[in-house]
Amino acid sequence: MVDAQGQRHAPCSGPARIVSLVPSLTELVCDLGLAGQLVGRTGFCIHPKATLRSITKVGGTKDVNIARLRELAPTHVIVNIDENRRDCVEEIAGFVPHVIVTHPCTPEDNIPVYRLLGGIFGCEAEALRLVGELEAAIAEARAVGDSLPREKVLYLIWREPWMSVARSTYISATLATVGWDTWPPGDEPRYPAFEWDAPWLGEVSRVLLSSEPYSFRDKHLAEVEAASGRPAALIDGEMASWYGSRAVAGLRYLAALRRASAGVE
Repeated sequence: MVDAQGQRHAPCSGPARIVSLVPSLTELVCDLGLAGQLVGRTGFCIHPKATLRSITKVGGTKDVNIARLRELAPTHVIVNIDENRRDCVEEIAGFVPHVIVTHPCTPEDNIPVYRLLGGIFGCEAEALRLVGELEAAIAEARAVGDSLPREKVLYLIWREPWMSVARSTYISATLATVGWDTWPPGDEPRYPAFEWDAPWLGEVSRVLLSSEPYSFRDKHLAEVEAASGRPAALIDGEMASWYGSRAVAGLRYLAALRRASAGVE
């Protein structure tokens, strides 16, 4: 069992004390049946809501309260290369026996994450169930993408300044599964700012306004359609950007959204 940092992990020999610093993986921990061993999470870890009410918060993904985390005496801390600061993770590794590093970049990358956590925490059957569900969701999403002409889309994550996502992001890879290619092309910067007179906007067919991190609402649709000259629609950002177990529902949601946008029942 090897994590994204190349570190080998042995199966946990007894009850674990898990802290997750990654919202989508906190949800995965619970879906694997490990909520009883979860002792800490970030303030951005919001699913499943009822379960997490009693779980101690240790700050945010970027500003972890190290003192509070230390008080919880975790045996395992789950982190992510993109979501958590490297210096913070290195400090945590100085007093936590097992730091599990993740870095899913595509929907398929969730499969080794399921298996890794399943193997470490002795919930292989639950992990295998999720693998099967994800593989089916990926197949459904790809079938939808293959059945329709590919579209170039602008995926908005921020306003003032206007910002989108690069091809190197998990969001872009997930949207590509259903045949939506994010624009502009390129891998860097990962979250590019742009102006509405950018020459590449002429190639965009559709604008998607995400519900996170900026909370786009219906009131923004007319503004974006006027600025872009393209049809615009709201999209649930969690379904496009959260990995872990939510990737299953996310891909099915995107497949349905793609069909609806194309007028396909």
